[in-house]
Amino acid sequence: MRRLEVPKLIPFIPTTIALGLMAALPAVADEVYTLDTTTVTSSFRDDSLQETAASVSVIDEAELNKPGNTHLADVLAQAPNVNLSAGASRGKYYQIRGVGERSQFIGAVNPSVGVLVDGIDMSSATLGATLLDAKQVEVLRGPQSSLYGANALAGLINITANEPTDTLTGDVELTVAQYNTQNLSAAVGGPISDKVSYRIAAQRNTSDGVTKNDYLNRDDTNNIDETLLRTKFRIAASEDLDLDLSAFYANVDNGYDVFSLDNNRHSLADSPGHDRQETLALSGKSSWYGNENFIQETSISVSKSDLEYGFDEDWTYPGFHPDGYDSFDNYQRDEKGATLDVRFISTEESRLFNDSTDWTGGLYYFNRSSDLTRDRTGKDTFTSEYEANRYAGYGELSTGLTDKLTWINGLRLEEDHTLYSDSDGNRSKPTELLWGGRMALEYQTSDSQMLYGLISRGYKVGGYNSNGDVPAAQRNFDSETLWNYELGAKHNLLDDTLHTQVAVFFQQRNDAQIKASRIIGPGDFIDYTANADSAYSYGLEAQAQWQVANAVQLYGSLGLLQTELKETGAKFDGRDAAHAPEYQFAFGVNVDHGSGWFSGLDVEGKDEFYFSDSHDSRSESYALFNARFGYQLDNWTVTLWGKNLTDEVYAVRGFEFGNDPRNGYTTDEYVQLGAPRMFGVTTKYAF
Repeated sequence: MRRLEVPKLIPFIPTTIALGLMAALPAVADEVYTLDTTTVTSSFRDDSLQETAASVSVIDEAELNKPGNTHLADVLAQAPNVNLSAGASRGKYYQIRGVGERSQFIGAVNPSVGVLVDGIDMSSATLGATLLDAKQVEVLRGPQSSLYGANALAGLINITANEPTDTLTGDVELTVAQYNTQNLSAAVGGPISDKVSYRIAAQRNTSDGVTKNDYLNRDDTNNIDETLLRTKFRIAASEDLDLDLSAFYANVDNGYDVFSLDNNRHSLADSPGHDRQETLALSGKSSWYGNENFIQETSISVSKSDLEYGFDEDWTYPGFHPDGYDSFDNYQRDEKGATLDVRFISTEESRLFNDSTDWTGGLYYFNRSSDLTRDRTGKDTFTSEYEANRYAGYGELSTGLTDKLTWINGLRLEEDHTLYSDSDGNRSKPTELLWGGRMALEYQTSDSQMLYGLISRGYKVGGYNSNGDVPAAQRNFDSETLWNYELGAKHNLLDDTLHTQVAVFFQQRNDAQIKASRIIGPGDFIDYTANADSAYSYGLEAQAQWQVANAVQLYGSLGLLQTELKETGAKFDGRDAAHAPEYQFAFGVNVDHGSGWFSGLDVEGKDEFYFSDSHDSRSESYALFNARFGYQLDNWTVTLWGKNLTDEVYAVRGFEFGNDPRNGYTTDEYVQLGAPRMFGVTTKYAF
């Protein structure tokens, strides 16, 4: 792969931004254009971003609506120290501060990074984590166990869609791009009566993909085929009761033909793979205000997902391998989930300790089942059944010690009951009692500055390696805990036109769950999970947004990260964690040229990182440039856009094993390449 030296880009970035500024100078006036207040909704109480004592990124609707952004993976580069891996048609495994899963094969995965979509837990079915009619994406770094429990050891990603409106609003958008890419979406909302309002959104994404299958003479074996639908209703049932109802449907039938023996976009597979997901999810939330001492919220969600993931293991066709090696591996999962959260939130009348302390408390239930059927060429069908039931109680106190100093204490107790069985005769029925929480000091030094210190503890349940090739001594792995220590500062500067936040952190993982692998034959390896003695990470996260003038907005983020795994005798001992680049950055500029014309330029980059903890294959550092230029007239907007303008070649997933008979099955590196340069045009009508 071509290597791009990121340091050489540094002088180019401010130069580019300066050019954008100069182009907009005629539109700059002496007026002050302040930034809007951003609200973080995924906490105990809705708080503004600048008053939240945690390292949080909020990706707003303007960023989400940029042409070409359809999936969560398209926008996460804006959040520092957040990475993702593909291993499928889209990037759907997330890592925060070097902690998180990178793939799923035979085992049942308990995600380290929680993913919520309108209150629905999609952590195990993230192909459905699309940006359909999305209003905001919140990325909370560090343990969020006080509120979200075992699925938020490393952090949380929360997607919220646009709410029903009291007036008729909506939009229609059409995108056409290279590789036969087409995206049609529409949304409409408004009142049904004086007490009921609605929002309906739908989207259809199709693309041939960027792989050319030379053996089948096809260019659509890595295609995108996605149909999405969302409905939301808001009901003022009475003066004291509000109801929010949501339904979501996703039907994804994407191809998966990305790996090549030559590490390019030319496949020789005779059986191209697939990456499918069909999800139906329902959620409801009631908010009752009938008691002056508390607000009572009840949230419930249910979901059902049929997941199917299959790939050509040999990546070639019959006869290519002299020993007749020809194999296809297919995983079908029936995933079901349900959550119930009953919460009580204090009011001004029920504050504790001489009216100094707000409180929140609740009870939580979580159920997830996952039934797997694995069919592999030349092997017996493998089946397994997995079910987890979790019961939790949680609470938080927020005490005003002085007018400027607030002390926050949160605690969560959770009991996990897991049932596992498979066709190999394995059985497991562990029960664990786990706890997590946080303690924070928040100091509002002035109206424009807040400082905070934070200690939090996260946890993740243990599990069982079901693959029979894993040694008996390594079948079980223990639960993991993570301690996070963090200091941060947030500022509103220059008459509220510049918002900044910076955080430094140190994290210690005990019994860190590490994904390992064992090579058991040519082209064949197994994945399993083991506990490392310990792991730690430390780093910095900085973000800024500056409304220079009505015509110019600058924004950027920087993440610095150092990680280390420790396990005497292990291959990864003393090494960086996988998918943990030492730096990440994103910078951009939006310019309004006047008379309806606008433009923008973004650059995002990452340092090199290991693909796995079990081998030495690693990515190379890279930077991607994206640009757009458009015109808006009344309700119509037309935008020309390009992504990865320099056509940088970069990898999003990698493995190291022997799979090529031409070199005698010598161990080699094989990578999945990220998207090449792409140009498109997007037309949008909003009303």
